[in-house]
Amino acid sequence: QVQLVESGGGLVQPGGSLRLSCAASGDTLDYHAWAWFRQAPGKEREGVSCISSSGYTHYTYYEDSMKGRFTISRDNDKNTVYLEMNSLKPEDTAVYFCAASTYYCSNYGLQPITYSSWGQGTQVTVSS
Repeated sequence: QVQLVESGGGLVQPGGSLRLSCAASGDTLDYHAWAWFRQAPGKEREGVSCISSSGYTHYTYYEDSMKGRFTISRDNDKNTVYLEMNSLKPEDTAVYFCAASTYYCSNYGLQPITYSSWGQGTQVTVSS
């Protein structure tokens, strides 16, 4: 099992930026994909981005609405995954969750069912 703890959420104005962090502990070597999902009030959980690493090579995937604005990265030494969010919009308001999977991140998209470990989430509110 792996434990995930998110941080970095908060209130930001439209057009602003935030950097989310997800610190992992436990059996991290058993997991190959690290992802961010989000869930807005009254909506289903949706995928944001994922990353898989092999040595110093990273593969990343982004859902279409996040491309160009969000950047996912991973610091293997710190077992931490980051989500840099720029040009934030009110519709980005949601609880953001970090998740880990024993599968690999791929361009087939982000399916929550394939992620077995989840953090508690961090609130991101984009409002003026």
